[in-house]
Amino acid sequence: MKSLVTLFILMATVGSAFAQSSFKPGAGLNFTNISGTLDDANGQMGWQAGASVELGNKFYVEPGIFYMTRNVESTSINDGVSSLSDAKFRGFRIPLSIGYNILGNTDSSFGFRVFGGGSAFILSSVSDGYAISDFNNPEWGVFAGVGADISIIFIDLSYQWSLTNVQKNIPGIDLGRTNGVFLTAGFRF
Repeated sequence: MKSLVTLFILMATVGSAFAQSSFKPGAGLNFTNISGTLDDANGQMGWQAGASVELGNKFYVEPGIFYMTRNVESTSINDGVSSLSDAKFRGFRIPLSIGYNILGNTDSSFGFRVFGGGSAFILSSVSDGYAISDFNNPEWGVFAGVGADISIIFIDLSYQWSLTNVQKNIPGIDLGRTNGVFLTAGFRF
């Protein structure tokens, strides 16, 4: 009997969490910087598109998945001749955030939120002659951010710190870790 009561309470809790949820498809831009020792590598603007689900009301949990690109521009000088190359990293960013609605809640027409959490970036392709096996996969990170909700529109701004170096071991290159700003906008349903 106790197990049936426990199961009922668990189902009611999970059901109420899903009853107070928002599906959030969105797209946006990311601006990545590189912390390595390579002086001539700079992060460039990329983009992301995907969706998340906000579960909860005042406090919430928000898992998501976004396809994204991250771009790095590097300049090398050999025998006085400089060459420019761009590396494009494509993959899936899987964030899991915990947040709090400071103003409003999941059902409000207007809201202001703070959130933070962790993410994994799973590399699916890289350009410029490198192999996926040259890079750490997945690449782990932590982030913090703010968000605003106006009717069915949301805007999120977050900053992420990488916990993993970008590459495993490429002779002569130390890209280090990435840090980045993510700006995402979309709709709440």
